[in-house]
Amino acid sequence: MHERWGQGALKSRVDQELERFVRTEIDALLAVDEALAPLGDVLTAVTAHGKRLRSSFCYWGWRAAGQPDSDAMVRAAASMELVHAAAVVHDDIIDESGLRHGLPTAHVALRKVFPEKPRRTARARSLAMLAGDLLMAWAGQLFATCGLPAAYLAQARGLWGVLARELIAGEALEILHTAAEPDVRRSLKVIRYKTAKYTVEHPLHIGAALAGADTRVREVFSAYGLPLGEAFQLRDDLMGLFGEPATTGKANTDDLTGARPTALMALAQQAATPTERAELAGLLGRGGLTSGQLERVRAVVERTGARRRIEDMIAERVALATGALHGAGLPEDARRAMTHLATASTARQN
Repeated sequence: MHERWGQGALKSRVDQELERFVRTEIDALLAVDEALAPLGDVLTAVTAHGKRLRSSFCYWGWRAAGQPDSDAMVRAAASMELVHAAAVVHDDIIDESGLRHGLPTAHVALRKVFPEKPRRTARARSLAMLAGDLLMAWAGQLFATCGLPAAYLAQARGLWGVLARELIAGEALEILHTAAEPDVRRSLKVIRYKTAKYTVEHPLHIGAALAGADTRVREVFSAYGLPLGEAFQLRDDLMGLFGEPATTGKANTDDLTGARPTALMALAQQAATPTERAELAGLLGRGGLTSGQLERVRAVVERTGARRRIEDMIAERVALATGALHGAGLPEDARRAMTHLATASTARQN
């Protein structure tokens, strides 16, 4: 694979484009008023981290449709990372998460702006919400000014509305189903719309649309992207409970404290004994879980076979995704890259 196309090289190119764009936009923000510096600091922080998976899928959607490497396309793909950053900021506010990538989340970091002032927490949350809104606006701006011809951009414009609608639908469904009766199918629907589509399928479709790909290619991308996106989130849910915070960058208790409707916990609750089910019901949604209580939840998840079943579901979905690439007639370098992304994005991290 050409060195400009390898995942490490592509990530570096996306990082450079994002850094340049964000720096320019923050300079313009500070030109309004220097008092906005704390907001600029948070915007810099939340765009500086990530594996750049979504931009990679967008780029390879373009390449798989037969288009050559392009710096303008890298900029278009980088806009997917600003969508992700916006989603992360809003998601952390909704979930009241304190850590992301081992650092304070945006709404927590912004509390320092209001030391000993009235409504400190609420004002910090409000600023963070505005940061998320601005990030989504930036995503559209970077995409529109990436340098690709207007006719190319027009082919993908409608997909942005689909991405936004389905992302918000997934977030809303998670809120609506929080603390509800466990239902694996409902949990899988939440992750399909909240994460799977905007992480894999939508970036691929946008890249393909920019390239003028036909319906057949987009169908291949859906057959690949939907199961892979679900596998990605299922892995994230497992790591959320069993991973090391030093690796995941967030607390093991986040999903439990938020009583989030994950497929992992739905499977555990359904297979638990009445005593275990009552115990889980008493722990889910409770703040300040002790290490002993966390270990008890882990023990129930293990005993019920929920962890093993999620591992099986991940493997099944990765196999479906990579199988969709075989015989699809994609360029060989794109097929190899997408196969690598499938395994890298869902690999165990400990």
